[in-house]
Amino acid sequence: MDVIVLGDGKISIPKELRSALGLNPGTVLEMKNQAGTLVVWKKVEPDVFEKWRGRGHLPQGANTDEYLRLIRDGDSG
Repeated sequence: MDVIVLGDGKISIPKELRSALGLNPGTVLEMKNQAGTLVVWKKVEPDVFEKWRGRGHLPQGANTDEYLRLIRDGDSG
């Protein structure tokens, strides 16, 4: 599939590729030169919760339901 680079450096990605790759207006792409070949990929934002996974610990002897009840209702629950 041929793509032409315009005078201002813009390129137009054919609709067939945009559809197949899920490229919508506003999609951010990353590019690099890899041994003379242009390599392009969709920039994927990291999962905002990933850094917190596995950090929470339940109090000794509590299960999830008991812990949620405690933080929602306090000790009176």
